[in-house]
Amino acid sequence: MSEQRFAASLLEKARSNTGIVTAVVLFFAIVFTLTNPIPQDPAYHEFADTQRIFSVPNFWNVASNLPFLLVGAWGLTIVREMRQQNNELRPVYAVFFVGVLLTAFGSGFYHIAPANQPLVWDRLPMTIAIGGLFAAVIGEYRSRLLGRRLLVPFLAIGALSVIYWHWTESAYVGDLRPYAIVQFLPIVVVFILLIVRGSASDLTRSLWWMIGFYVFAKIFEHFDAQIHASFPLSGHTLKHVFAALGPAALAVGLRRRNQDSVPGTEAHHS
Repeated sequence: MSEQRFAASLLEKARSNTGIVTAVVLFFAIVFTLTNPIPQDPAYHEFADTQRIFSVPNFWNVASNLPFLLVGAWGLTIVREMRQQNNELRPVYAVFFVGVLLTAFGSGFYHIAPANQPLVWDRLPMTIAIGGLFAAVIGEYRSRLLGRRLLVPFLAIGALSVIYWHWTESAYVGDLRPYAIVQFLPIVVVFILLIVRGSASDLTRSLWWMIGFYVFAKIFEHFDAQIHASFPLSGHTLKHVFAALGPAALAVGLRRRNQDSVPGTEAHHS
C-alpha cells in the first residue's frame, strides 16, 4: 500500500512539474503572439569603452572574451574525463562547452566592429551553449534520454531564431522575439526545475551559481556606461567576465562529480 502511495505521489509530482513548464511555454507563446515585432535597437552597438589598444578597436570588450575560450576548453577536458555512469550526457555537455568556447570568437569578432552583420556570429555560438545547457538540465532533472533527444531540436531552434532575426533585419522589419524567447525561456525553465527537483542532481548548487553569475552579467551589461564612468573597466567588459564564470561554475560541479562517487545517481534518471 505504501509503495502505491509513493508511486502515486511521484506521478502527481511529475504531472505538476510538467504543468508548470507547459504553463511557462504557453505564457511565452502568448506574449509572442500578442506583441509586435521587436527590431534591433541601433543603440545596442554603442558601448561605453571604445579604447583602441595594440591597434585593436574596443580592446577591452574584445579581450574580455578570453575567459569564454579558457572556460570552454577547460570544460571540454572535464567532459572527456566523465565517469562511465555519466556518459549518456557527455555529448550534451560537450556541445555546451563548445558553444562557450565559440562565443569567445563570435563575440570578439562582433566587438571589433559592432553592427548587425557581425552580431549574427556573436549570437549563433550563444544559442549553441543555451541549447546544450537546456538539454543537459532536462537530462539531469527529468530524463537523460530525453535530454539527449532534445539537443538537436534545441540547437536547430536556436540557430533558426538568429537566422530569422537577421533575415527580418535585412528586410527592414527586424524581429528579435524568437531569439529573445530562445535566450530567456530556458533560464526560466531551469530556474523552475531547480526549485521543484533540486535534489535530483548533484549539480544543483553549481547551476544556482551559474544563474547568479548570469544575473550579475545582465546587471553589468545594463549599466555599461555608468560603471565605466567610475571604474577602469566598462559594465560590458565585466559582463563578459561574469558570463564566463557561469559555465566555470558548472565545470567545477562536473569536475567534482568526476572525482567523487555519488550514490544513487542512477536512481534519479530511471
